[in-house]
Amino acid sequence: MNRLSKLQAVLIEEELDAILVTSPYNLRYVSNFTGTAGLALVTQEKAFFITDFRYTKQAADQAKGFEVLRHVGPIFKEVARLVDELKITTLGFEDAYVSFRSYDELEALVASDLVPASGIIEELREVKDAEEIATIKAACAISDAAFTYILDHIKPGVKEIDIANKLDFFMREKGATGVSFETIVASGYRSAMPHGVASEKVIEQGDFVTLDFGCYYKGYVSDMTRTVSVGEPDPKLKEIYAIVLEAQLRVNAAVKAGMTGIEVDSVARDYITEKGYGENFGHSNGHGIGLEIHEGPNTSQKAPKTLVPNNVITNEPGIYIEGLGGVRIEDDLLITENGNEILTFSPKELIIL
Repeated sequence: MNRLSKLQAVLIEEELDAILVTSPYNLRYVSNFTGTAGLALVTQEKAFFITDFRYTKQAADQAKGFEVLRHVGPIFKEVARLVDELKITTLGFEDAYVSFRSYDELEALVASDLVPASGIIEELREVKDAEEIATIKAACAISDAAFTYILDHIKPGVKEIDIANKLDFFMREKGATGVSFETIVASGYRSAMPHGVASEKVIEQGDFVTLDFGCYYKGYVSDMTRTVSVGEPDPKLKEIYAIVLEAQLRVNAAVKAGMTGIEVDSVARDYITEKGYGENFGHSNGHGIGLEIHEGPNTSQKAPKTLVPNNVITNEPGIYIEGLGGVRIEDDLLITENGNEILTFSPKELIIL
């Protein structure tokens, strides 16, 4: 069953006549369309892709299984025409993506009941198919190559921002279309900032440097974190590195289909807490990746959902001590029936440069 058929099966199950797809990520997922203007109207039996003259040829090439329609006036007027023609009485819309103004416009034009339907396509996206998995693996390979490359450039006197730029440009040279989020390079005291994006700070001898980065490759992301030391680090930093590494390895060894997000998170969190640093691990242990850098399923203390085969998640425990520094180590994992497949292969043992 292809993605469009899966969506149509859910519409039948949810007793929705149709759904209006406006999120660019969900639009790409169901139609394979990579342009920047358009939306889809999917009914239980048919699928329409509406765009303007700039993208009709591209949509015809990419959106297989969709009837491509060109709108000249406001796009919602074309939606309203279809809704009327197809006698749609319940129309799902992506309430997490539709602005209040757009909702007002849609409500004024469409005679059917508008039903909030965010999460329907996102849930389908959580289980990756073979093509998606292969693409994510390729994105991860680019990240691994970038980490190997950047190690030769991290040294005292170099700015964090310069390291980030080198990482970003290298990944593009290897085929990435962009970075999956703003690259984090946090050195010294700044490594205690979990999202310390690269700054003008100069790397110094004895600094821990946390590198959290990833790329977009053919629409899918990678997400990897490694922490290295520039020269001999403070003994306390060595201690927390060993704790984070053990916590991360325990998750890699334990996670499999059938575990809840809470259970996965607890593997790392319980160990870090046992070692006395529970209060210094303030974020969740991981999240899903795919078309977006943060998507389901999550692994946190608030994530009771059960993992299933072909979910792809991150495993990224960390410890952060203000004024001293921090450590985070992250892999991307493909969930399997009996375990998981690690998709990021860069070494995790402490590297002292």
